Amino acid sequence: MKKVILGLSALCLIAFTSCKEDAASKVNSENVALAAERDANAGNLPVIKFDKETHDFGTIENGTPVETTFKYTNIGNSMLVVSNVKSTCGCTVPSNYTKQVAPGETGEFTVKFNGKGNGNKVTKAVTMTTNTAKGNEQVKITAFVEKDPNAKTPAQATATGTSSILQAQPKKSSTRPGHEGHNHD
Repeated sequence: MKKVILGLSALCLIAFTSCKEDAASKVNSENVALAAERDANAGNLPVIKFDKETHDFGTIENGTPVETTFKYTNIGNSMLVVSNVKSTCGCTVPSNYTKQVAPGETGEFTVKFNGKGNGNKVTKAVTMTTNTAKGNEQVKITAFVEKDPNAKTPAQATATGTSSILQAQPKKSSTRPGHEGHNHD
């Protein structure tokens, strides 16, 4: 039994030793050089610094458009490239962004917000797609949107009969798979 275990151990030792020799011969020196250069340049990524990460519009009238400008500086060692700036909804529209910012230089973009609400605090995020280490950078806008003075309250709607359950028309719904709950009037 000892001879069998000793024989298998010797066979495994030979197999592992031969694999190491084959692996070393398959290494491409060009790939090693490219990986070393990439690793050396890893610290040379652009770094973004905002003048503000959140802008509070304070209290605004319902439906009143407001705007602000976010400025950002590239404090890294290589060119900052901004490929996209987008918001989470259509009421917040970022525009006119600086696409390339050299190290030490400053770029900017404008955010327009058309606040609608019912007397509540609103927060929206704006995301920049960049070539920084994180890949995405984010700023936020906030505002307290005053209640629309012309909006009907549920009591007013019931008094006029517009939300009476007895008069409500049935909604049509699709029966097609994947369209459940979609209204098709």
